[in-house]
Amino acid sequence: MLKYIFRRILVMIPVVLAITVIVFWIIQLPPGDYADTHVRQLQAEGESLSLADQERLRERYGLDQPWYQQYLTWMWGILTQGDLGYSFAYNRPVTAVIDQYMATTLIVAGASMLFTYLVAIPIGVYSAVKQYSLGDYVFTTIGFLGMATPNFLLAIILMYLSYVWFGDPMVGLQSPEHAGGEWSLARVLDLLKHLVIPVVVIGTASTCELIRVMRGQMLEEMAKPDVVTARAKGVKESRILRKYPFRAAVNPVVSTLGWSLTGIFTGSTITAIVLNLPTQGPVMLDALLAQDMYLAGAWLGFMAILTVIGTLISDILLAWLDPRIRDERIARS
Repeated sequence: MLKYIFRRILVMIPVVLAITVIVFWIIQLPPGDYADTHVRQLQAEGESLSLADQERLRERYGLDQPWYQQYLTWMWGILTQGDLGYSFAYNRPVTAVIDQYMATTLIVAGASMLFTYLVAIPIGVYSAVKQYSLGDYVFTTIGFLGMATPNFLLAIILMYLSYVWFGDPMVGLQSPEHAGGEWSLARVLDLLKHLVIPVVVIGTASTCELIRVMRGQMLEEMAKPDVVTARAKGVKESRILRKYPFRAAVNPVVSTLGWSLTGIFTGSTITAIVLNLPTQGPVMLDALLAQDMYLAGAWLGFMAILTVIGTLISDILLAWLDPRIRDERIARS
């Protein structure tokens, strides 16, 4: 297993580098560059820049160089100094911009992911065990509604209900009286209160989808001969479910861990805008619109690394859960 993990980590390095090249190239595909975007913003405000000033601006930010030379300069700074570049739009180092929003992004994404798996797996198992019961029909209906309802619409509905019931729409992650203050029990409780709507909105679609997957897999595994034989021998139903169908049924859920990580990060952008969340999603959107290539490239590169790491974690968990996969990989090693 250790040889397998080490080999996968070595393979991850060229994969991530290749993705960063593609990402950096795609960012620069739209016509123009950040200097053109900046000029258009100034013109919208009634100001203007001469052609000479525009050229000096391009030289200052290195925009007059070919895209591959810009990429090599950027990557050399990352590898030698850990420098992710300079954000043109925020007029700050990329590292400072990411640091400002990364903590809240990880909190929202982590809580949403925890909510997804803690809710989806038990409900999926229950719906399979109690197939065609009232509870199964209720969860199936809620699941279909959850998958069909857009995140931004659900966010607006929950904000409205929160305002009607509690007098607070729960916008953002902190109340004004706690924003920017020192951490205390009151501020932590305020954060947890404001996390409810973002976590439910972001996690709903993934939760409903995983419920259907878990239910289908459990029903398939429960009909297999080993389960039928265990029942015939008088083994307790709870032991049967835990030992046989559950371990096999959870494999497809675990295998989607890598996609779920990035899906929760990227899928929360519109929700973050609607709920005014201080997360990376809106920052990345602004960077792409402004052609702020170093900020956008750093964030998209982080997403690529997250996907590769998530896939590796999924493979390790699958090998731990399923002896057939573990034995196969040991044989290959």
